Amino acid sequence: MYKTGKLKLRLQQNVCAAVALMAVSSAQATTIISEVLYDAASSDNGNVFVELFGSPGTVLDGLLLEGVNGSDGSVYRSISLSGVIGESGVFLIGDDSGDGSSFIGNTDLVRDVDFQNGPDSVVLRDGGSVLDAIGYGDFTGLFFAGEGNAAPDAPAGFSLARRTPSLDTDDNFNDFIELELPTPGNVPVSAVPLPPAAALFLSGIVGLAGVARKRGMAGP
Repeated sequence: MYKTGKLKLRLQQNVCAAVALMAVSSAQATTIISEVLYDAASSDNGNVFVELFGSPGTVLDGLLLEGVNGSDGSVYRSISLSGVIGESGVFLIGDDSGDGSSFIGNTDLVRDVDFQNGPDSVVLRDGGSVLDAIGYGDFTGLFFAGEGNAAPDAPAGFSLARRTPSLDTDDNFNDFIELELPTPGNVPVSAVPLPPAAALFLSGIVGLAGVARKRGMAGP
């Protein structure tokens, strides 16, 4: 009985460690592009943005946002990110108006995110790995760096936003819609993903419940 108890404890510890490792290693992988405004109704300077969506607490240091030219596939802009995704699950990057500030309110980071009108693509990278990408416009005979089929090229003042902030089907046409009224920094509360710590806690509870159920079935 004593050895059996120690074996069960060791198994539970190994499972919890594996879940923790998965939660940490997949944190950045779940970060996606949720909304992009690349062509403002007036001047783009300080009035455009990129919004990311992911697990609260995710550290974005070292990630890159790249603008990929649809005409030849060249990277015309590469932006280093820094910061941590807050409790809302949203990380808002506002365009630099020229003095280190942005006209977009409540930004988490200010960078030169004035990406070109379509057909072009915006890619989120972690080193050599692509975490997410959106291509917009007609890429007939051109270079597409997005996912699946291209999203439409939004009119001036319209943003491209995910139908569901947390859902990524790897097809830009299905995932993104045009928004006449952009919503930088706003997502439904129900869409906010659990942070890794909370996911780990729930996984542990489920695991313990399973062990208790098996012990009950086995009897005294």
